[in-house]
Amino acid sequence: MAKLYSKKKLAAQQMKPKKETISFLLNYSKALNMYKVGNSNIEIIAN
Repeated sequence: MAKLYSKKKLAAQQMKPKKETISFLLNYSKALNMYKVGNSNIEIIAN
């Protein structure tokens, strides 16, 4: 067990999202509308 803790960790690879993921998130945020009604907020997705 001691050997596991003494090893250096490898450098973390940078994770990059796919183009499809970015496109999905941008389209979702464009379709999302939030309205304040009284003391509450209403979320509507226009798709």
